[in-house]
Amino acid sequence: MHKPVYLHSNGDHFGLMTSDVTKPFLLRVRDALPDLHPSEQKLADLVLDFPGEMAGYTATEIAELANVSNATVSRFVRRIGYSSFDEARRAVRDEQRAGTALLRFASETPHQGGGVASHFETSQQNLDLTYGGLDDAVIDSLSKAMIAAPRVWFIGFRAGQAFAQYLGWQTSQVLNNVTILPRAGETLAESMASLSKADIVILVALRRKPKLVAAVADAARHVGAAFAVIEDRPGPEAVDARWQLSCVTSANGPLMNHVGTMAVCNLVAARTIELSGPAGRSRMAAIEDGHRRFDEL
Repeated sequence: MHKPVYLHSNGDHFGLMTSDVTKPFLLRVRDALPDLHPSEQKLADLVLDFPGEMAGYTATEIAELANVSNATVSRFVRRIGYSSFDEARRAVRDEQRAGTALLRFASETPHQGGGVASHFETSQQNLDLTYGGLDDAVIDSLSKAMIAAPRVWFIGFRAGQAFAQYLGWQTSQVLNNVTILPRAGETLAESMASLSKADIVILVALRRKPKLVAAVADAARHVGAAFAVIEDRPGPEAVDARWQLSCVTSANGPLMNHVGTMAVCNLVAARTIELSGPAGRSRMAAIEDGHRRFDEL
């Protein structure tokens, strides 16, 4: 990453010149801290504690929250490399949509009715939008392909790993050969060396996606394996995916709301079990017999 170079005029810094125009908002603020005037430092403290404020308030409202002048706000956004407050606010909103958790913190919530009510409302909206985008034929096609495949790979990173584990656990009741990645102490190259054309890959690609998501999709394409992508934001990894399942994860707080993601995973797992037929029921019966013998439940 290039170091920022500040321009001076009458003792003030009027922004940064750097070829890294995509530098994140919070990193810009932290880089500028040593050069800020005391009043700008007060504003920086507010922004670093509650960076999401920049997305929802005007420059005047931000100035009042930090107890500084409007002129201070204008100087501050120029110091961190933006031409105006509106440009800085757009940058914060873009990073919020990309899934940056810290940028969804605010000093006070604009929602009425308390945290439970606002989260319930968001969850309902996410479920409505998620189910509205699902298609029975797509779900059943994926489930049947999973049942027929010699091995099904469930792969997820960060938040996506929990859902990959859930899907792998539930479908293993009827699927004989399930692999969940990544595995502790093992590289992806070591894990996926046995991926074959006849296998099915289920990739859970949720914000914020590490670069390995694209690498896994490329690996599936390379061997000719069919793959599905469960995603909350369209990305290049879904290109050529045979199945694309979207979930809505909009949030009113610092964490993405994943009720829609769980709904998709639960639906896929349930339909796979329902469509597994006699072979699936036979495996489930063997599992129940094992529970009795091991006295596990």
